[in-house]
This record gives sequence, structure tokens and C-alpha cells, in this order.
Amino acid sequence: MAQQPDDILINQTIKGDMNAFKVLVQRHEGKVAGVVKSMVGSVEEAADIGQEVFIRFYESIAKFRGESSVSTYVVRIAINLSLNELKKRKSKNSFFQLSKEAEMIPAKESKHDLKEMLDIEFNKLEPEFKSVATLRLVEGYSTEETATLLQIPLGTVLSRLSRAQKKLRIGLEKHLKP
Repeated sequence: MAQQPDDILINQTIKGDMNAFKVLVQRHEGKVAGVVKSMVGSVEEAADIGQEVFIRFYESIAKFRGESSVSTYVVRIAINLSLNELKKRKSKNSFFQLSKEAEMIPAKESKHDLKEMLDIEFNKLEPEFKSVATLRLVEGYSTEETATLLQIPLGTVLSRLSRAQKKLRIGLEKHLKP
């Protein structure tokens, strides 16, 4: 069953074959986990969102028309749910706590500390920049694929990516100045 194409597994799932759905989940959970973790940062929240992605996918599987790949479909659900989580956080003002954490990291530290600083700055990005940066820089999607996944024009992807990179560079420079 693991070798069967996604469209056959979807048809089997619609007919009630839960093993087929399990194969779909196993096939795509790594990509979903990577996207969600990059978007929300927290492993615990990422796991919760990841589960919700596949619940939503299962609930809507009969409506899946195959106009995009299953991977694109579930990643789009993952991005939407991650953006919802980020909006909730923003309304709770939890983004401001990240700024305080960033100020506490000493400058010119180890490679591990540099990654932590980058993670902090990445998590400070606004959701529209974070989603583009996640897909392009972390997940390796092309500009065209990113535009399709986010349902935005190609030029918007390019400008948001440029602005995200600039914000990350400025944030890191603040930490690395002597």
C-alpha cells in the first residue's frame, strides 16, 4: 500500500480504508511538521497543529479535487493553521516577549547561539513574511511553488522574501555588534 500513488490512497480513504489514510499521513507528516515548526517555533504547539492539519485533511478528503498534489494541499492547510496560531499569539502580545529574550542573548557567541538568535529573529517576523521565508528558505520551495501555496502573486513572494531577509539581517546585526 505504501507504494500506491496518493490519488489511489485518497479514493481508498474515501471508501473507509483507514490504513490508506495512515499511509498518506506517514508520507506527508514530515513536510507538515517542518512547515509548522518553522512557522510557530514551539514543538508542542507544532505537534498540536500538525494533528489538526491531518484532522482537517481527513474531514475534507472527499472534496479534494486533485488540482494540486496532496503535499501542496496539506502544506496549505498547515500554513493556514500556523497563521491562525500566530494571529492568536499576536493578540495575546506574546511576540513582545521574544524581543526581551533576544536582548538577553550575548553577542559573538557560539554557532549554537547564532542559531538561537536567528530563531528568535525569525519568530519575530510578521506572519506574511514568515510564511514566505519558511517555504522558500527552510522548506526549499521554488518562488513559483511558494506563490501557488500562499495564493499570492510571484512579485509579492519576491518582495516579502526580500523584506524578511532584510529584517533577519538587521535583527542579527543588533546581536552581533560589539
